[in-house]
Amino acid sequence: MDNAVDNLALRMETSNLRVAFAGKEVLHGVGVPIVRGRVTAIVGPSGCGKTTFLRTLDRLTDLTPKCRVSGSVMLDGEDCLGTDPILLRRRVGMVFQKPNPFPMSIRENVLYGVKAHGNRRAHHNEIVESSLMKAVLWDEVKDRLDDSALSLSGGQQQRLCIARALATSPEVVLMDEPASSLDPRSTAQLEESITAMRGDFTVVIVTHDVPQARRVSDYLAFLYEGRLVEFGETRRLFENPRESATREYLAGGLVTAVPGGSGGAA
Repeated sequence: MDNAVDNLALRMETSNLRVAFAGKEVLHGVGVPIVRGRVTAIVGPSGCGKTTFLRTLDRLTDLTPKCRVSGSVMLDGEDCLGTDPILLRRRVGMVFQKPNPFPMSIRENVLYGVKAHGNRRAHHNEIVESSLMKAVLWDEVKDRLDDSALSLSGGQQQRLCIARALATSPEVVLMDEPASSLDPRSTAQLEESITAMRGDFTVVIVTHDVPQARRVSDYLAFLYEGRLVEFGETRRLFENPRESATREYLAGGLVTAVPGGSGGAA
């Protein structure tokens, strides 16, 4: 683990995390610290286990038949693997790869989870405005909150999904390649939203876009073939990686030599 990562500042942490589907292990003892109030990016080639890692953090892997998870996933010192997944998902929100707004108004989309949790109606207007502002969408939709969310552009829909996730005040927000279906302008707006979340929320983003990871993240975890190759501050990994494989991958080249991986943060 980098000296810059203070154990007291961790919001989540995985240790010796192993995930297998139908007996085939896809994550091999991965340990990643997730720092409170910061953005952690998970990068690596397709099929390296990035999305599986992310989905394990809020127990979405429970929905996959014949999936076996071992090791530990801790949230503020509590074992996520031994808790009620419904309660866990109230604390750990998810934004998926493709925008998935509900066929209802912009306002009702933001409040969907809030109402499901029984929050007081008196604060709904404040929650809508605050959440849309944090998602950097308020100025674009403040005069059309009762319009259908399906009338928004793809980029706006994705930021609305972020606002919906933020409305319930989760402790962690997970993002699975949230810009993969967006054009460059919408991607830039999405990145602005992620930047605005820093400090107030702990964000973990999976991305195949290495330059994007460099722009938005504070910490970076490089996975390869289901193993953690290196973890540390984003700037250090780009400027002075400890592993040659990290240097090759972040430079956009072919990874020619991959260490066995310790399963922990380098």
